[in-house]
Amino acid sequence: MIRTITATEYVTPLREGGSLPAIVEGDDDGTYVLKFRGAGQGVKALIAELVSGEMARLLGLRVPEIVFARLDPRMAKTEPDPEIQDLLRKSAGLNLALDYLPGSITFDPLVERAVAIGGEPRLASSIVWLDALVTNVDRTAKNTNLLLWHRDLWLIDHGATLIFHHAWNDHLERSRSAFPAIKDHVLLRWASALREADAELHPQLTRDALGHVVRLIPDEWLEDEPRSTYVDVLARRLESPREWVEEAIRARDARL
Repeated sequence: MIRTITATEYVTPLREGGSLPAIVEGDDDGTYVLKFRGAGQGVKALIAELVSGEMARLLGLRVPEIVFARLDPRMAKTEPDPEIQDLLRKSAGLNLALDYLPGSITFDPLVERAVAIGGEPRLASSIVWLDALVTNVDRTAKNTNLLLWHRDLWLIDHGATLIFHHAWNDHLERSRSAFPAIKDHVLLRWASALREADAELHPQLTRDALGHVVRLIPDEWLEDEPRSTYVDVLARRLESPREWVEEAIRARDARL
């Protein structure tokens, strides 16, 4: 289950994010990074964040706790920035937030020791495998979306995943395609155990497991597409042969 909190105070914007996320306080005395339904790709980015993040958690990867966050548009009255005021008004209702990790630092791919902290080639391979599955274009050296916290590697910011749900035409046919953008993955050079990761991870994402994750999507976030379509696409993508796995292996070999 996903907990639901109410955002009680807008603390500060995180302007490095394209959708202008913000640090907020919740009515449970927790601090969260809130992703707004009124920003960028709207609720589709929140769906991607939720589905890909919970799939990662299901596979044993570290993701900050994801919660639903209710937002009262009256909060905009206390904000002097017109852009933030507009964002808060557009985001009234149910949003998404991740637990804020105080003291965490952004993973630096130039510091190889950081990967060893994270768990050696199997961890890097598992992250690359997941990102190829969910078509994550946003885990590059320029923007790693990885945090080091308490000497562990944590995955954040999955709003750019699940590319297929931005255009539903021919989505089942496209679900079998490779993912060329994996060549730019920040951890690809360390992902020397991709076949082992594939053998270990794909059996865990059964249709029932995918259905459990997809059922977490709030009804109000779904537009014309049925909930089952997400399960259909992801389940089909996991069928053998998985060309996206072979593509990742070829991309890694080309970089060595």
